[in-house]
Amino acid sequence: MDSVDLEVLKNSARWLDEGHRVLLVTVVKTWGSSPRPEGAMLAVRDDGHVVGSVSGGCIEDDLIDRVRQRGIEQTLPEAVKYGITAEEAHRFGLPCGGTIQLVLEPLTLSSGIAELCEAVEAGRLVARSLDMATGAVRMEPAQATDGVVFDEATLLTIHGPRYRMLVIGAGQLSRYLCNIAVGLDYQVTVCDPREEYTDEWDVPGTRVVRTMPDDTVMEMKLDERCAVIALTHDPKLDDLALMEALKTPAFYVGALGSRRNNAARRERLKEFDLSELELARLHGPVGIYIGSRTPPEIAVSILAEVTAAKNGVSLPELLKVEGAKAAREVEGASGVVCGV
Repeated sequence: MDSVDLEVLKNSARWLDEGHRVLLVTVVKTWGSSPRPEGAMLAVRDDGHVVGSVSGGCIEDDLIDRVRQRGIEQTLPEAVKYGITAEEAHRFGLPCGGTIQLVLEPLTLSSGIAELCEAVEAGRLVARSLDMATGAVRMEPAQATDGVVFDEATLLTIHGPRYRMLVIGAGQLSRYLCNIAVGLDYQVTVCDPREEYTDEWDVPGTRVVRTMPDDTVMEMKLDERCAVIALTHDPKLDDLALMEALKTPAFYVGALGSRRNNAARRERLKEFDLSELELARLHGPVGIYIGSRTPPEIAVSILAEVTAAKNGVSLPELLKVEGAKAAREVEGASGVVCGV
């Protein structure tokens, strides 16, 4: 599964190769409420076909109609705004009078989209600079902390995985989780020294290593844009990763398991000189409570919690697996039936 941005870029490159004209639309600034963040992209082909999105659909409809009526006439980039007035906000479906500024860039083979796709698929982080006056493009390595910058003269966008994820274990659940994580634009590393699992691993866009988990954590030099998820159920592997990961700035560290196993895991980890503050960072049982039972459902549950942590959202205890199951037990004991 490609990330949303990579899907837009790959289709744009393919359409150009097929001889189509393509308009690349990028959200560069937002005011008030907006359905898509800065950096979101949409590609419009000369016959009105599209991939990606920059709003809930209304702005896309206007851009498609514009291309179908007039074609892609422009030869240089231009900046446009939608939703400046209350009437426009209502017309284009922008919530709460929000305003979106877009850059419309007519692509050519010299726009470097094919080269950009290759770099992103190789896991590299790339800064693409667009000169609004000439349409000239420059690309160079980027830093993970870089973001979209637009000053009317130049548009700077960052492409490639800005977040990293380390998954311990190459089992069935990991396959579903990693497929979704790649789509969420993570650079995914799967660590499992067990050859019987890694020999069959075939999830596109992921890297597999067979080193021991603690060595892998230290080698990756995890920072605040990293997540670590232990999924093997084997303390000999999961605990090795967790004891090192909890000492790093990683924004999320979690482990699969029951409440009983999670309590036992925390006791074991105390033996590795982890502080109470470091142990408190452990998410476990991992995921939010949605009644998940199958591997795909559990993967969704886990990545929902990871996404909340990445976005700085604090989840109430009743949404977490441990809190929700405890509440259900209390309800069952009291004879009260209430869905969580």
